[in-house]
Amino acid sequence: MTKVRPLIAVVDDEQSVCVALQRLVRSADMDVETYSSGEEFLQAVQTHEFDCVLLDLHMPKVNGHEVLSRLTQFSTRLPALVITGHDTPEGRGRALSAGAAAYLLKPVDGRTLLDAIAQRLLSKPVSSLRAYSCHYGYLRRHSHGGTGAASCHNPHFRNLASSSADP
Repeated sequence: MTKVRPLIAVVDDEQSVCVALQRLVRSADMDVETYSSGEEFLQAVQTHEFDCVLLDLHMPKVNGHEVLSRLTQFSTRLPALVITGHDTPEGRGRALSAGAAAYLLKPVDGRTLLDAIAQRLLSKPVSSLRAYSCHYGYLRRHSHGGTGAASCHNPHFRNLASSSADP
């Protein structure tokens, strides 16, 4: 079965954050699954094909740093976008050196987060992106002046936007 929409995982021990991020990501025509712990997510990652994970660093038991470490051990190339309310230079450095694709601070701006997700998804081979109609819808909704220039100013994004009319 061909995947029609990207599947994004949200991992945060605060339910209100999970709900808010779930609504935001769904508004961009992506599927979302939420997890209230690192343990729960690590079990799910073995049976699900996530396209990106939004990951809180500070959670009980298995924290975001441990999740990043285990993802590396699984040899998965799953992009992890860290979203934290506890920014420290040490935490930032540790997350980025462990493979986080982005490090964002709470409260995160919705447009900034959606752009970060889209950038990570668009780093996949173009052939796999053609199945994801939501990327092109997102680009059209967030383009500047209808030209297809992406709001995140990513040249790869702009190139895909200009070719999106051709399936």
